[in-house]
Amino acid sequence: MGFVHNVEIVWNELMDAFASDAGDRVYFLDRFTGEIFFVPAALEDEDFWHQVETNKDRFLEIPRFDYSHERNILSGFVNSITDVDLKNLLNNSLAGRKPYGNINDILSFYPDEQEKLIEMKDEFVTSRVKYWLEEHNLFTVESEAIFSPRI
Repeated sequence: MGFVHNVEIVWNELMDAFASDAGDRVYFLDRFTGEIFFVPAALEDEDFWHQVETNKDRFLEIPRFDYSHERNILSGFVNSITDVDLKNLLNNSLAGRKPYGNINDILSFYPDEQEKLIEMKDEFVTSRVKYWLEEHNLFTVESEAIFSPRI
């Protein structure tokens, strides 16, 4: 394990960047300042991309939250549903069968289940962020207390 950087990173901004499914943006973490920023994915500024490329030890690209992640979370969520009718409705929606609606629209009538899905997504993103931070030597065992709720 290499050097662990001691930098303050705004957790909510990092979580938002990891959870973003905006394909038109590329998010970065400035490893030295802790700043999280994004640029348009279609940015044609060669100087900027050269700076990022030559300073890979400083600017870390934040991985996207893509469709496959969303599908895995939704699949796990639907499998955890005990209400058979709701489970069938959500499975048909996931399969794209008509006339079933959007999962978020369906869950708006089931606030407890909607909250459960939000919690599952947050847990997934939190776990992914922690792993990514460890992988880039920005997270240590001592940091665990920051991310764990105190009971």
